[in-house]
Formats: sequence, structure tokens, C-alpha cells
Amino acid sequence: MLTPPAESSGTQHPGPPDGARPVVIVPPGRWSLPRFGQLWESREVFLRFGARDLTLRYRQTALGIIWVVLQPLLTAGVFTLVFGSVAKLPHGTVPYFLLSYAGMLAWNVFSGIVSRGTGSLVTNASLVSKVYFPRVLVPLSTAYAVVVDFAIALVLMAVLLAGYGVNPGWAVLALPVWVVLLVLLASGVTVITAGLTVRYRDMQYIVPFVLQLLLYASPIAYSPAAVPARYHLLFDLNPLAWILQEFRWSLIRQPLPPAWQLAASAAVSVGVFVGGMFVFERMERGFADVI
Repeated sequence: MLTPPAESSGTQHPGPPDGARPVVIVPPGRWSLPRFGQLWESREVFLRFGARDLTLRYRQTALGIIWVVLQPLLTAGVFTLVFGSVAKLPHGTVPYFLLSYAGMLAWNVFSGIVSRGTGSLVTNASLVSKVYFPRVLVPLSTAYAVVVDFAIALVLMAVLLAGYGVNPGWAVLALPVWVVLLVLLASGVTVITAGLTVRYRDMQYIVPFVLQLLLYASPIAYSPAAVPARYHLLFDLNPLAWILQEFRWSLIRQPLPPAWQLAASAAVSVGVFVGGMFVFERMERGFADVI
């Protein structure tokens, strides 16, 4: 005869279901990449942060989403007036307004991700210090709203191309490649600046200043043909200038950049992104202590 087990007087806590593995949270290593499987499992966090950023940005605004096209449109108009009409910089056969607007499309992707992502960890300090999730998703999520803005502004670009009678041809099919490279480059910079901002709040003042300098140091408001020969080396060392030329090649039939720039833009964008993830993982170890 089998004897039933004695009843326990204490409260029993059921263990994990059969076959289930307990979740163990360990601190990141000093030099390691984030666990990409964990990032994929937490993709809902990325989408939630991105959607919230998009909603909050245009809530209680009179023009709402119209600002997405109004800002680059007005900026391109000012650049056309100052650099095209007053300074009379060379721009080839392409209307100067199209040249400026195409440059602003690329610039807004880069500057939007960097400027919004830099302070994102500090803005969400309560979540970062109290709730566990892959914190790199916070600065990375700023790309969500920026890419949505880009897609809307790109519709106006198509209208302008039709209005000016410019046919981009098959080169437009390469545009998504340049967008991905630009997002990788900007995201790599952003995760570094966001991590530094947690410890050094000065980054919130340094980054906008550097972006303002970079706006004029890159061929956004003007064509690379307008740059004097003695400064060509400086522009050849600017990865953002490479992608800008690739954008214009795909949109407004500008000359195809040399093969070394095409290869270098891909290598540098991926390298900056991977390097940024390494640096962020190292800095993340001390976020909870200083944020």
C-alpha cells in the first residue's frame, strides 16, 4: 500500500513549469556587444518608445504632421535664396531648390536621430533606473519617428521632381540602401552621445553646437562642385558628405560617387554602429549609479 506524503504546514510556492528555464540577469561585460536575441525579444519596447515619441512631438500642435514637410521646405527655400541667388554658387543643371531639399532630407535623418537620442536616457531616467530592459533601445528608438518623418517628406520630394520635370531613373531604387547606411551612422553616434549624457550633462549643449557646425561643413546647402579644390580633402574625409552625394545621385541625377566612396560609406556606417554598441555596453554598467 502506498502511503500519502505528509502535508506541509507552510505555504508552497510552485516552481517554474516543466522545461522552463529561469531568467538570469547578469551585468554586461566590459567589452561585449548587446545580446541581439534579447534585443529582438524586447522589440516591443523599441516600437512603444518610437510611437510615443512620434505622438508626443505633434500632440497639441496646430499644424501637426505638416511640420514634417514645412521645416525642410522653408530651410531649402532660405538656402536657395542665400546660396543660389545671392552667393550664386554653381549647381549644374539641377534647380537649386531641388539640390537643397534633397540635402535636407538626408540631413534631417542624421540630425533628427542624434539630437533626439542624445538626451533620451536622461529623459527616461525613472525607467532606466527602476525597470530592466535593454537600455540601448531607448536611443535607438528615436530612429522610428525620424524614418516616419522622412517617408512623409519624401512624398513631397516626389511631387517636386514631377513639378520640375526631373526623372531620377533607376538610381532611385538604391535610395533605401543610403537611408539604412545613414540610420546606422546616426544610431552609432547617438548611442555614444546618449551614454555620455548620462554622466556628463554638457553633451546636451555640445551636440547641438556640433550639429550646427556640421550642417555648414557638409555639402547640404550647396553642391560639392562649389567647394574649392584646396578643401576637397576635408570633404573626402566626411562620411556624411559621401552619403549626401549618394542621396542626390538617387534623387536628382547627380554624378555617381566614386567606387571607393560607395564602399567606404558602407564600411564606416556599419563600423560606427558596431563600435557605438560596444561603447554603450561598457558605459551601461554604471548608468543606475549616476542617472
